Amino acid sequence: MVSTVAYIGHSTKNWKVLIDMKIDWNRKYTTIAVYAIIVIVFGISFCLSVMKFSRLSELTSTFISILKPFIVGFSLAYLLNFILEFLEGKFILKLLPNAGKKTRRYLSMIITYVLVTVFVFLFFKFIFPQVAESIVRLVTDFPNIVNQIYNYVDKFVRHIDLPRATRLAVNQKVNEIGKSAIDFATNFVPYLANFFLNIVKSIWNLILGIIISIYILADKEGFFHMCSKFIFAMFSKESSDNILKVTRLSNDIFGKFIIGKIIDSIIIAIITFIILTIVKMPYVILLTFIIGITNVIPFFGPFIGAIPSVLLVLMVDPIKALWLILIIFLIQQLDGNVIGPKILGDSIGISSFWILFSLLVAGKFFGIIGMVIGVPLFAVIYTMVGESVNNRLKKKGLIGSVENKNK
Repeated sequence: MVSTVAYIGHSTKNWKVLIDMKIDWNRKYTTIAVYAIIVIVFGISFCLSVMKFSRLSELTSTFISILKPFIVGFSLAYLLNFILEFLEGKFILKLLPNAGKKTRRYLSMIITYVLVTVFVFLFFKFIFPQVAESIVRLVTDFPNIVNQIYNYVDKFVRHIDLPRATRLAVNQKVNEIGKSAIDFATNFVPYLANFFLNIVKSIWNLILGIIISIYILADKEGFFHMCSKFIFAMFSKESSDNILKVTRLSNDIFGKFIIGKIIDSIIIAIITFIILTIVKMPYVILLTFIIGITNVIPFFGPFIGAIPSVLLVLMVDPIKALWLILIIFLIQQLDGNVIGPKILGDSIGISSFWILFSLLVAGKFFGIIGMVIGVPLFAVIYTMVGESVNNRLKKKGLIGSVENKNK
């Protein structure tokens, strides 16, 4: 009995020693074991994701659909914040210098959302009906336009001394292209209707997004402070400072670029509308809408907008299509050399080569959205890599010698 009690007491003492022991995570084999476990977990997760891809895709889609109102809300808050800051800092502060911070914030928010509502109302009241009318008129007249083009090509081919077999081949090819164009035009209206139907279906997400954006803008400093606390709690001070630095840099570059391109595109759209109205170009509102929207895309935007615009006018009046090419060229020269630099300044800070590179890469992976955000995203990466390289060269004492060699 005594020996049993002694054994139990000895065992209890050993367990206390084991419990009080601290694992030395710096030991070689412990580190290897931890890395092995991490690799195994990631390997199993990867295998399961491949084997259950359809299920994973379904869960991902469900998760994204749940987050859509928050994505819309944060996007709206980010874009409207620039208007809010301008009104709060430049307008309300001068108008009501003695008002409290909350009063200025709420007044700025009310004016911001009223301005946006008025802008959306004017768009749907005046611009959207005319764009829709132009599209419907274009689709209605499309068979006649294709027939005119066919007759024009047929007359042109007859005036050229071509063999009969070649002439028949050209006519057959023109007929095939015309049939494809008519099929496209016929299916375009249902596609367009389906597109706007999806927008109507997303109206609930838009309403929730607007509500979320209001809450974010009302207490944006609180959200930023909360995110900063989380970052400093999860990472070291040096890493946290770097994360916040990247965040500020991204906000600065993205903000200047996106808002600048929107203002630039509105100015280009107004100039285009005035010139096209003066020269009595067909489908003025539709062409202005296409050119203004595509101008948001850097570098390739003018070409993307010019191609369908010229083709639309070409089917109605080839001479005016040539005039439209000249007009678009002159407007883009004005934009590239005067308007764009005045509005955007040096907000990107990268050369034309890297702009082209970022557009091609981002456009390949993310389509139109990638072409819009690719340039500012690459500018952030380019700036951070440049600073890292310069810091390393300074530590090695090579920054001066490298700069002298490049001169």
